[in-house]
Amino acid sequence: MQLHNREGTRVQILIVNEDRGVVAQVEQEVADQGLDWRLAWAGDAASALAMAAESGPDVVLCNDRVGTASGLALLAQLRERHPSIVRLLLVDPERDHDVMQALEVVHRVLPSPLEALALIEAVESVMELRSLLDAPALKQAINRVGALPAAPRQYMALTRLLRDPDASAARIAEVVAQDPTVAARVLRLSNSAYYSGGREINDLRTAVTRLGQNALRQLVLASEVFAAGADADAVRDRALRISQLAGRLLAGPSADMASTAGLLAEVGLLLPRLEIEDGATASHAVSGAYLLGLWGLPGPIVEAVAFHLQPARVHGSFWVAGAVHVAAALANGREVDMAYLRTVGQADKLPRWQALAESMAEAA
Repeated sequence: MQLHNREGTRVQILIVNEDRGVVAQVEQEVADQGLDWRLAWAGDAASALAMAAESGPDVVLCNDRVGTASGLALLAQLRERHPSIVRLLLVDPERDHDVMQALEVVHRVLPSPLEALALIEAVESVMELRSLLDAPALKQAINRVGALPAAPRQYMALTRLLRDPDASAARIAEVVAQDPTVAARVLRLSNSAYYSGGREINDLRTAVTRLGQNALRQLVLASEVFAAGADADAVRDRALRISQLAGRLLAGPSADMASTAGLLAEVGLLLPRLEIEDGATASHAVSGAYLLGLWGLPGPIVEAVAFHLQPARVHGSFWVAGAVHVAAALANGREVDMAYLRTVGQADKLPRWQALAESMAEAA
């Protein structure tokens, strides 16, 4: 598959790294893949900013440290000056990184040392998502909707608080208590069979501790996003089931992203059906992804929501979109895409995932 930007010219990638030899490695893989891409190199942050202003690359890949400069800070500057550039950050997996925080600035985080094929797959996936969500017909349909649901403020405030290592359970409970409905759901969930240790919880601070940070964030997000509608409770409960299962199919920071993406997989159901052209309508996956993009959620979450009904459209190995596809299919009683699972080498895990989904449903 050859990628071209909307003007029809070949994709331009700027690699910001102290080691210029990385460019030659990537160029060889690009040639082997038959891609019409052009690569450039910058050895420091100042050169990268100047080249971005002069040549307008489609993609910038930056090491997490370039000399004494922070790669993430450089990409944040590029986001302000050139928001259309695809931003990729290369990090050492042995170092401590807040991946979710980084993904508020960049489109992808890749492990160091760089694997050229991983770079190609990341660029292809981001371009595929951008092409889907930039479609003029979809934008026109969204504009006809009028007012869109607002971004979840309490969830975002809670996410910022949880990044503070000194934040106490009492302070977190204060944020949760700002919405009595959310507080009641936190207490209810903490006493469910899935989380209960046999002792009833009646105070919010203990409930917050029992649930853990990720489950708490997902519950607050679900309560804010799926707050209205005749079947809001059913949609919210299904979203939480998808979220919990998706988060169990991956590990590390990817599990957190899968959990959040699973929770929001059906957010497009909040929007009216979008007629795009010739009587066709946009799927709730696509319209939901568009909404999440407006809210500023990380790219892999937006991508997973957009493609969870068609996971084969995401390039690379089994990741967030794949986990959400499996979780949403099992929660809704749909067939899992076995051809996709075979392609990414995960087909043998499906029976275990089905058993996990059944056990989680019984414990809810």
